[in-house]
Amino acid sequence: MHRIALVIGATGGIGSETALALLAGGWTVRALSRDPERARRSLPHLAGVEWLAGDAMHEGDVVAAAAGVSVIVHAANPPGYKNWAGLVLPMLESSIVAAKSAGARLVLPGTVYNFGPDAPELIDESVPQHPQTRKGKLRVAMEERLRRAATEGTPALIVRAGDFFGPRAQNSWFSQGVVKPGRPLRSVTYPGDPDASHAFAYLPDLAATIARLLDRAAELPAFEVFHFAGHAFARGIELAEATRQVAGIPSAPVRRFPWFVIYLLSPLVETFREMLEMRYLWQTSLRLDNTKLRAFLGEEPHTPLDRALRATLRGLGCVPAQLSN
Repeated sequence: MHRIALVIGATGGIGSETALALLAGGWTVRALSRDPERARRSLPHLAGVEWLAGDAMHEGDVVAAAAGVSVIVHAANPPGYKNWAGLVLPMLESSIVAAKSAGARLVLPGTVYNFGPDAPELIDESVPQHPQTRKGKLRVAMEERLRRAATEGTPALIVRAGDFFGPRAQNSWFSQGVVKPGRPLRSVTYPGDPDASHAFAYLPDLAATIARLLDRAAELPAFEVFHFAGHAFARGIELAEATRQVAGIPSAPVRRFPWFVIYLLSPLVETFREMLEMRYLWQTSLRLDNTKLRAFLGEEPHTPLDRALRATLRGLGCVPAQLSN
């Protein structure tokens, strides 16, 4: 296998971390960007990446960038929940065509959106998917398209995970709903039912998992799905409590998320409408069962929570310098 990978969406949280993990594993990494120069300047930690000009919506750009690669990581997501219906499937189709052209394996970082309110608290890869939201149905459609592609000769790997957090996860629930980036932490907000379990994925660990799976790609079937457990809390609010503890302000208030404002503005703001649709994931208990992943890899990469949160808060500019180490 040629250890050359193309990352679609390398300017985003999971794409950036996966590119970094592949570089650390000795891969040659390419990335597609509409503005390669800006990407180089804004992502200095990816100095080893070869940035190519192109648009994930343009099939020809992706096919050209994928020439000679053995892996395509499809980590492209429309920011802010906007126009998923019009973008996610066409972008995925471009990656499938490119993977087929190059003879490459396609990797999709998956989510829990596939699962509806009827899902059990602990979800393994065999649990039926009954999404009741637009984003959930699109996620199911994406995975089904990859399953079809695998039967047609393009192998696919899906790694599902919970809500992202990490030092470079700027577009996530943690960075947008739990803390306020770029300012010292004085309070923490929690969007969910305090007593409902919730799964969070520390992106460097998730990226390391994908890289390790790709190191053993020859042992994978044409279509495979794994669940990444990450940091799962029996009571979701434990994340907020741990965040203030790590920040050195254990008595800081944990505030409720202003869902009523989201509801009032949802007729005017597409992002807010989508957030409301997905709110059930914050109201019901849900964790991912990683038994299958651990059986294959031997373990799941796992950074202790205090270290993961400290790195995240530092990366988001939320802790003073003396707490940065």
